[in-house]
Amino acid sequence: MPEGTTEDAATRVFADHRELLFSVVYNLLGGVADTEDVLQDTWLRWAARHGGGGDDIENPRAYLVRIAVNTALARQADISRRRETYVGPWLPEPLVSRADAGESAERTEAVSMALLVVLETLTPLERAVFVLHEVFGYAHTEIAPILDRSPSAVRQLAHRAREHVQARRPRYQADPLVQRQVTERFLKAALGGDLAALLELMAPDVTLWRDAGGRRGPLRPIHGRDRVARVISGTARREEADRFEIRYRTVNGDPSAVLFDADAPFAVMVLDLDGDGDRVRGIYAVANPDKLTHVGE
Repeated sequence: MPEGTTEDAATRVFADHRELLFSVVYNLLGGVADTEDVLQDTWLRWAARHGGGGDDIENPRAYLVRIAVNTALARQADISRRRETYVGPWLPEPLVSRADAGESAERTEAVSMALLVVLETLTPLERAVFVLHEVFGYAHTEIAPILDRSPSAVRQLAHRAREHVQARRPRYQADPLVQRQVTERFLKAALGGDLAALLELMAPDVTLWRDAGGRRGPLRPIHGRDRVARVISGTARREEADRFEIRYRTVNGDPSAVLFDADAPFAVMVLDLDGDGDRVRGIYAVANPDKLTHVGE
């Protein structure tokens, strides 16, 4: 096969799988920039293999996923060191799209912000198994060669990960319409300084995570309805909240909101509702400008 044709074929195959690879790696690492770095390394290895004659690759999808997952795992130590020195609560980088945006099914397999926070408490291998099995539907026997583990070892990892996640976040999917309505009411109360309405909307054990990269805001998660309401009210007064424009977007698959200040994204806010679907149990506010650079209008 002529060299140009080989390069074109390699590019085409990689492009066909890029959205899947992005979703898998993003769910492992929680950062867009880190994910793009892993995909770049994956492409270089894929292109080099094709340049040397990659005709023996019977299943390009499996081969690319294996490269991407193991490249991501190899970066975990460096990423963990960076997060140890991170100032304030760390939240995943939000994937933001318009509520009516047409996206591929695989790209929208980014799990919710709330679940990503729980996945941060797993070991890298447990997280890889959980993501591949629970999110993307890979069988344990398919995961085993990806991670170079036996199927029985993968099953044990899957069991531990599932129990850990279930204990911290029982399976529950809020109705998107209800989530949008609660988000609108919550922001109206928060930005309007309506403390009574805020208290009514929140569950007693609500937790607020505000990731501002140490620039502003609390340096650790805030727990409890009264404390969270006071922090939100104080933040709204300090930030002169009436200047913000709210644009409703989909963030990691959930109806959410982006606050803009003079057309520049100021914060992404995602609410996690309780099992009854009408009280807020988790508030995830990403206000670190470094994590909002890819948030468009």
